[in-house]
Amino acid sequence: MALKIIGAGMGRTGTASLKVALETLGIGHCYHMSEVLKNPGYTNDWVDAAEGNANWDKIFEGYFATVDNPGCNYWKELADYYPEAKVILTIREADKWFDSTNETIHSLEFASFIKNSPFGEMVQKTIWDRMKNRMQDRKHMVDFFENRTSEIIDYIAPERLLVYQVSEGWKPLCTFLDVPVPNTDFPRINSRDETKELLANLIAASGEKLSEKAMSAAAHELHES
Repeated sequence: MALKIIGAGMGRTGTASLKVALETLGIGHCYHMSEVLKNPGYTNDWVDAAEGNANWDKIFEGYFATVDNPGCNYWKELADYYPEAKVILTIREADKWFDSTNETIHSLEFASFIKNSPFGEMVQKTIWDRMKNRMQDRKHMVDFFENRTSEIIDYIAPERLLVYQVSEGWKPLCTFLDVPVPNTDFPRINSRDETKELLANLIAASGEKLSEKAMSAAAHELHES
């Protein structure tokens, strides 16, 4: 089995909505950070990948697409390894992206929780190291986001790449994938019950209780609207 879709967009660019959209279109099961959070054993494979020993076929066994962290940070490696896969780069305005991440997935509270959880080493090596641990530095992160976007656009062949904002809805996505537009609203993910379930898995894995603020940050990370 090989990936059909590689999501190169970073967390907080609509990746949770894209995950559901792709599955709605019948692409198949889609990998997302939420899959890792529900399965802490996945972290070892990602640490191996960060150390240069990736087994992509093992990591993505049973999946037809990947979006969000940690896969988005290996967009180049995955694009080279799966040359037939199409690439979707979800984007948004860089300063708004920084504000969103700074309040959620890159907040000091959420980062502190993750650092001391079973996911700490994986997140450090697959995400934070690539940002030089400067997640609260606006200029650095805005430049990082914009330079990364340019690099992807320059590297991936135009016919293989969709630069996409989820606010555009079904039409550009379906045109790119050559599938019919479904007779349903484009997903805007905000499932409270599913978020509670994922948070429960986090708490069980760490043996810690999250503060109310950290719980809110985690909920926003897992289900962006």
